[in-house]
Amino acid sequence: MDDGLVRSISTGLSQKGVRDHNERLLLSLLQRNGPMPGSDLARMAGLSPPTVSGILRRLETESLLERGEPVRGKVGKPSIPMRLASDGAFSFGLKIGRRSAELVLIDFNGTPRQERKLTYAVPDPEDIFAFLKDGVQSIVQEMNPLDAKRICGLGIAAPFEMWNWPDTLAAPGEAYRLWKEIDLKGVATHLTGLPVSIMNDATAACQAEHTYGRGKEFRDYAYFFIGAFIGGGIVLNNSVFEGRQGNAGALGSLRSIGPNGESMQLVDMASIHQLELRLLEVDLDPQQLWTDPDSWHSLARLVDPWLGQTAQELAKAALSTCSVIDFEAILIDGAFPASVRDDLVNRVRRYVVTQDTRGLIPPRIEAGSIGGKARAIGAATRPIGAQFMLNAKLDST
Repeated sequence: MDDGLVRSISTGLSQKGVRDHNERLLLSLLQRNGPMPGSDLARMAGLSPPTVSGILRRLETESLLERGEPVRGKVGKPSIPMRLASDGAFSFGLKIGRRSAELVLIDFNGTPRQERKLTYAVPDPEDIFAFLKDGVQSIVQEMNPLDAKRICGLGIAAPFEMWNWPDTLAAPGEAYRLWKEIDLKGVATHLTGLPVSIMNDATAACQAEHTYGRGKEFRDYAYFFIGAFIGGGIVLNNSVFEGRQGNAGALGSLRSIGPNGESMQLVDMASIHQLELRLLEVDLDPQQLWTDPDSWHSLARLVDPWLGQTAQELAKAALSTCSVIDFEAILIDGAFPASVRDDLVNRVRRYVVTQDTRGLIPPRIEAGSIGGKARAIGAATRPIGAQFMLNAKLDST
């Protein structure tokens, strides 16, 4: 087992009275590294084997952990790996986007158990809150009562200052402006009766990739998520860095240059919104991009030039990002089919090669692995992390 896999999680504390810290540490190690026996956990956590054994027994009794199949070595007794029990805890995640809302229920291992989706032209608060209330109620009613008692909260992923992004596809922008006056956390708590946490939608997507996807492969990376508008997140020392006001990694605000030399932002040049405009120009309904995944292939004559422009913009943005922090990788994902994502990533790789990289070490350009549900899954990760996991600390190691 490579100790370097969890370089950002602090070692355990053996003093009396810190059981909560040590429990969170072991749960975090299992979440990040997968099943392992107590002896490996003790070594990685810096705790004595008896201390780890006692904690594992308690967590197993509480149904947070379960035993895997014994692994036989060359000598001695077989080791028994411990793993997170899928039914140990559940969490809701709600993504509020500019074209759709998604509600998921994930288990302790991050697997979606239930999903609901609502598409719209504009995000009307009344419709979304009704969707949230009805979705939570229907999912809870379908659950085993014992499992329902293990729901630990609701995480909400929403764009940063949604009201500052006027909708250019539908004339009225009132639906966006309404969000500025809404206590999102308070309303959601009232409707569901659950503890609620709020996070930026792109940061939530980054959290999902970091916890359950390819983010485990890298220590420091920047993450781009392409939805109706593009956003991003950053990971430093194996930890998603949210910044002072939770808006770190606002990569959509990176500067760009428009076709006529005008100053623009990446969000204006590399978002699915740009593809929507292309469809409108030829009298096609842009909603099909959100409701029919096959449309991405049937509309190849429009999708292909959009991919070309987006790839060029991402290549420039990737290098600009790496000029600030020496990221080892750039991960790219979005609300489109996996085949489209892979095509985009390959194009970005080719464009990066053609860029002026003086003074830079070009990063690896890699595809994310979670896909369109990343924002909702990442939001659902927050309540589980808050109650059971150890927050990884940023350090210089």
